[in-house]
Amino acid sequence: MPQYKSFALTAAVASFLTIAACAPSDQTNPADTATNEQTSSDDTTLASSNIVETAAASEQFSTLVAAVQAAGLVDTLSSPGPFTVFAPTNAAFDKLPAGTVASLTQPANQAALSRILTYHVVSGRVSAADLISQIAAGGGRASLVTVEGAALTASLVGGNVVITDAAGGAATVTTADLSQSNGVIHVIDTVLMPPAR
Repeated sequence: MPQYKSFALTAAVASFLTIAACAPSDQTNPADTATNEQTSSDDTTLASSNIVETAAASEQFSTLVAAVQAAGLVDTLSSPGPFTVFAPTNAAFDKLPAGTVASLTQPANQAALSRILTYHVVSGRVSAADLISQIAAGGGRASLVTVEGAALTASLVGGNVVITDAAGGAATVTTADLSQSNGVIHVIDTVLMPPAR
């Protein structure tokens, strides 16, 4: 994996970890969050923790943290960003076929795991308001180029931001705009898969 991709992924993981530590227990509708002054793209009040530190402190991201460690991305995701991370919870990983996580975290599958994780990371700080604006400007869809190199598609479904992967798999943003020292985390309910190579 190119160095910049590894750096971005590490930074992204660090960001979503910080979000987990600061996230409220209730789910946040991205459309509602978009108008929240504290979590807008102009927000200057950032968490002091990085993505990895926050994720490690939150039980709901224990599978993600283990995956980041297995992929060798801890240092990268602890680096400065900014990055936008679409962070899958443990429940999101549980939706994968039995044995998938155990297989991916084996040393022989490190490259494949890194691709999956970096597919959840976008360079820059993209708030829910930014996403919604891009979706509106794109006629209902916005394309997001990931650190992995392939694109994700964002759209609005029933007032929620939905992220669709290359195979048509969809993840709903359940908590938006968790600001970190090195980016922003949007918590999602499904693991996204990059295109086959």
